[in-house]
Amino acid sequence: MERHLAAILVADVVGYTRLSEMAEEETHRRLKILRAGIIDPVITACGGRIVKNTGDGFIATFPEAGPAADCALAVQRRIAAAMEGEPAEARLTFRMGVNLAEIIVEDGDVFGDGVNVAARLQAYAEAGDVIVSEAVFSRASGAARALATDLGPLPLRNHARPVRVYALRSGTGSGPRAGECAPGAEARASIAVLPFRACKPDRLTLADGFTDWIVRALSNLRDLFVISRGSTLAYRRGRTDPAAFGRRLGVRYVMDGTIQHHGDTLRVCTALIECGTGAVVSADHYEGLVDQVFALQDAIALKLIRNLAPHVRERELQRALRKHPASLTSYDLLLQALDLLHRMDAESFARAGGLLQQAIALDPSYAPPFAYAAWWHIFRVGEMGSPDPDGDGRAAADRARAAIERDANDPLALAIYGHVQAYLLRDARTARLFLDRAIEAGPSLAIAWTMSSAAHGFAGDGRRAVEHGETGQRLAPSDPYTFWHEGLLAQAHYVAGDYDAAVAWSRSAVARNCAIRFTLRTFAASLAAAGRLPEAAKAAAELMRLQPSFRLEAYAPRCPFADPVQSRWIGHLRAAGLPD
Repeated sequence: MERHLAAILVADVVGYTRLSEMAEEETHRRLKILRAGIIDPVITACGGRIVKNTGDGFIATFPEAGPAADCALAVQRRIAAAMEGEPAEARLTFRMGVNLAEIIVEDGDVFGDGVNVAARLQAYAEAGDVIVSEAVFSRASGAARALATDLGPLPLRNHARPVRVYALRSGTGSGPRAGECAPGAEARASIAVLPFRACKPDRLTLADGFTDWIVRALSNLRDLFVISRGSTLAYRRGRTDPAAFGRRLGVRYVMDGTIQHHGDTLRVCTALIECGTGAVVSADHYEGLVDQVFALQDAIALKLIRNLAPHVRERELQRALRKHPASLTSYDLLLQALDLLHRMDAESFARAGGLLQQAIALDPSYAPPFAYAAWWHIFRVGEMGSPDPDGDGRAAADRARAAIERDANDPLALAIYGHVQAYLLRDARTARLFLDRAIEAGPSLAIAWTMSSAAHGFAGDGRRAVEHGETGQRLAPSDPYTFWHEGLLAQAHYVAGDYDAAVAWSRSAVARNCAIRFTLRTFAASLAAAGRLPEAAKAAAELMRLQPSFRLEAYAPRCPFADPVQSRWIGHLRAAGLPD
């Protein structure tokens, strides 16, 4: 092990998760070509050395700061030139951060606070740009300094004092897309809670309960950015390095956990891992009886919050923990219903409705089953072909209202009630009131932001709809309902008049689930609005295949948009070829 002064360059592909989900093998192949043809040769020519490949980026070191900054800019320009002919939504772009500090070198790898600072600087960069610390800026070449914008002192996680930083604007990047870690996101600790593992297959639902409860608790705190539970489900299908999985999601921390069950006793082991380094920040174990499962969940959530946001006050902690169900069986039925709701097929949907009804019957004092039952009725109207849309609308409102009566500050219940008002009952004022309360109560609840986006879009406020839709998509980058988040973000762009963005997001939503009617409507309308009528006709034909009875005359009275957006929307659907 040795220590010496070095410039550290940390680079990360913008939106790597989104690009991989669109075309995983192709994205990996293109990244390898960039590494071999541009990145590695330029870094070597500038006197640097790549010390770590992070999968969606790399870390390089240089003897001096000036060449490191010049190298970062040169790499950004070369990559931008190589990507010039690619569609905007498919381009590979990088964010980069450069810091000068003493580092620890061991076994060819580098460690230390200086490396962490470089990684955190990178999070503030816009696509195609380079963020440097003041120490690097003072040693940079005149050409690099001429490109600089002084961002002033910015807060970095685990640093008592802000660090003064500069953005070297290369002018090569495209605008940021939703689903990416936004510039400056380092101001809040970000975390993904990975699906807890059960040592016995018949305890998998119990393990899911731990994951769900902890995510719900963390999502209620304004000081944290919490990825949705659904976006971590892929980790269960292929157990990869948890730190690498966290980096794919764009978070700083992940929690991994295991549940062991012996007789009436539970033993829960957890590890909080820093994704940038893979270091274990905290490893703990908890023991208790099976009937103390909720107390164990609270203990884990409290310890986690105190690690990530130690300044959170006790009153906020207690508010975050929410009310426990009175029946463990009811809670188990709720978790089973959520799994089935994710599948979006008729049989699973029907079974989910039955399980939610059972959960309500077993524990009529617990709010979440009522809230999800309301969402079930919303989906029945929007996607499953309700035989009585008005009756389902009333049932959705009743269920959501019942959830709020049982827990007035449950963000899920508030959000769903607001969405019922906007989507089914057309009460825009009441919708905004409850959706604002939902976001206040659950700042990391993805569906609250996306439902708020829908409400603003229905009312014709495209700018606010896009802002809220982007936040919802960032919080749920690979959720089973990502098609829904992306579809409503596409709708927001349509309302805002950005038809190309609406086409891009609706195309992605349809690719995730081609059987969802509302995303096909959005796709058809957006293509028609963009003047791409042959493609719009194909999307309309696919909608008619799924829903042969669709007629604009019957749809228009139920269309939730207010005029003039509704007239424009119906006109574009007609232009796509949908029948009156």
